[in-house]
Formats: sequence, C-alpha cells, structure tokens
Amino acid sequence: MNYYLTEYQEELRRLARRIAVEKVKPVAAKHDIDGTFPWDMVKEFSNAGLFGVYVPEEWGGSGGGVFELALVTEELSRICGGIALAVAATALGTFPILLSGSEEQKKKYLPQLVTGKSLAGFGLTEPNAGSDAGGIQTRAELKGSKYILNGTKHFITNGSVAKVYTVIALTDPTKGSRGASAFILEDGFLGLSYGKIEDKMGIRASKTSELVMVDCEVPVENRIGREGEGFLVAMKTLDRSRPGVAAQALGIAQGAFDLAAEYVSKREQFGKSISSFQSIQFMLADMAMQIEASRALVYATARMIDGGTEKVGRESAMCKVVAADTAMKVATDAVQLFGGYGFMRDYPIEKFMRDAKITQIYEGTNQILRSVIGKAILKDAVGGQGS
Repeated sequence: MNYYLTEYQEELRRLARRIAVEKVKPVAAKHDIDGTFPWDMVKEFSNAGLFGVYVPEEWGGSGGGVFELALVTEELSRICGGIALAVAATALGTFPILLSGSEEQKKKYLPQLVTGKSLAGFGLTEPNAGSDAGGIQTRAELKGSKYILNGTKHFITNGSVAKVYTVIALTDPTKGSRGASAFILEDGFLGLSYGKIEDKMGIRASKTSELVMVDCEVPVENRIGREGEGFLVAMKTLDRSRPGVAAQALGIAQGAFDLAAEYVSKREQFGKSISSFQSIQFMLADMAMQIEASRALVYATARMIDGGTEKVGRESAMCKVVAADTAMKVATDAVQLFGGYGFMRDYPIEKFMRDAKITQIYEGTNQILRSVIGKAILKDAVGGQGS
C-alpha cells in the first residue's frame, strides 16, 4: 500500500529500519535471553535523533508527531518489540509534559528527553488499580512548598532505568477520579525507590518495575496542571500513546510474517517447498491482509491525532485493539508455519509470539478497550450522530 509519506517520513522510516537491521538485530536475542536493558541501543537511537521525532522543534525535537513516532516504533519492533520500548515508553512518559505541562516544565525536561540523555516512564497502574484506573490509592499531600507522595505504582515500563516519571496520585481522595493530580518525579527524589524488577514472558529487553514512594518529596512546581486534573492528563496521554502500542504490535506482526514467509519458501517436504501448498498460501494471505488492514487503521488514527482532532479516544482504542489482536494471531500462525522448529529457541520466531502478547494487555486490555469503544458508539447513537 502507498501511504504517501513525505520525503522526511520516508527518510525517517529508512533510518529506523537500517538501525533495526544493522544494530538491533545482532543483539536482540542476547538482551532477550539475559533480560538486560539495551543501553547500547539507547545510544544508537539517541545519536539518530529517534527520541525526539514527535516533539516540536522549539523543544529540540524534529517537529513530527504521533505518526512519525509510529513509523519509528513499527520499524524497530519488526526486529525487537522489547528494545523498541526504550523509545516508545519514553514517549509515553513524556506525553503528559508535552501535552499538559507548563512552559517551565517543558523547558526543564523536554530537552533532556528528546536527546535520550534521560528516559521517561509513566506511573498510573497500581497493584489494585489496573483496568480500574479510578481505584488508585497513591496519595499526594501538600505540605508547604512540597507534595508528599505515598504509594506504589507497578508494571512501570522503563522503571528503574528512567530518570523522569510522570505519576498520577490522589490529592483529594473524597472526590474519586476528580481528586487525582499529575506530578513529575525525578530519579533521586527523596523517598522514591524501585521495588520488584519483573521477570517477564516477553519484551524482556525492556525493564518493568515498581515505583515505591515513601514520603516522597515533590516540589509544587512539578505538579502538571491544576489539582484534580490528573485523570484528564492521563486520559489525554493514553489517547495519544495507544497508536504507539498499536505500532509496536504492527511491527511485531510484520517481523513475524517476514520470518515465516522466508521460512516456508525454503522449507521442503514431500519433495517440494511447503509454500506450494494451498493451505500455507491461505495462511500467508490472511496474515498479510490482517497486517495491512491494521497498518491502515494505525496510520489513519495517528494522522487524525496530528491533524488536531481533539476527541480521539474511540479511534485510538480501535487501532490498539485491532493491531494487538493481529500481532498475536500473526505471531501464533508464524510459529505454526515453522512447525516444531518454531517452538525452539534456536529460531527467533518464538520470541515474536512472546512479545506480541503484552500488546493485548498494557495501556488498556483489549477487553476493557472494547468496552470503551462500545460506550463511545452508543453515546454517539443516543446523541443522534450514529446510524
């Protein structure tokens, strides 16, 4: 499909693809097996300017948007979905500052984040508040010129390796979600530490940890927006970050498909290539159609967001759900096409299946997002905008 990319976008995609093939591919298996964070790749991404592709030029970025971030994430994820998160998860942690931060906050934090000198993380999920984000318990009490935060965030991508975290905490528990506020925390703040480092099934090159706040001192000037705007900040962030998860899923699906198509062309059974069997061709056809349909939706959503559309929650959820389900289906079928070899770690395809699963879970499980989509559809219908 021709998506009519600009010259800059084509160049950016080629750059990301070259780095993925030449730099990421040789180290992807080792980082996956060892569960080590890819600082070597962070340096490569930083040198190439990939951390700033979605940030305006005034803050040191390249002046692109969600679409450019999606292009980069997709290409990196075609080789390793875990390593790609160094860029994508930093974007998630950066969006609250970029979208809702003050001029002073942007001036202080964005320049270091767009260069990759500092990575970012986003702290919303808690042990008892996953899909029910309104059930968070982390508290923030104003005392003089500082907020004192107490609570634990978990499953935080880039946790323990990021230097900047945007965190949602309750400033007025009596108001429920309307009593939540957003804050910028820095590694080294008094009272901030890291708990359990998760041992994960997939995306093992990405660090996932707890953020533990015990009387953590946060300056008043590090509050994003006004008190009570925390969930607005969070939802606005997720509406713009979910296409990034969708792009990660899309890249994983494309990478798995690439490997499967190459393998069946070379694998022989009954004296001929298994690619000559109609059943195999049908599987490849379905995989290719699912990937291309997902790509069209992801790209269209990203462009809609960059075009200035304010209400994008439904479409953002749609592209994430479709791409994530595609990633899981395509990766599973790819393993099937490899047969017994697909089940062995000697071959890279099983990693794609493990990496694909998380895309159906984080930044809103696909089940919860289907509920979000359904409610949005019914709301439009009741309002006379539906058919």
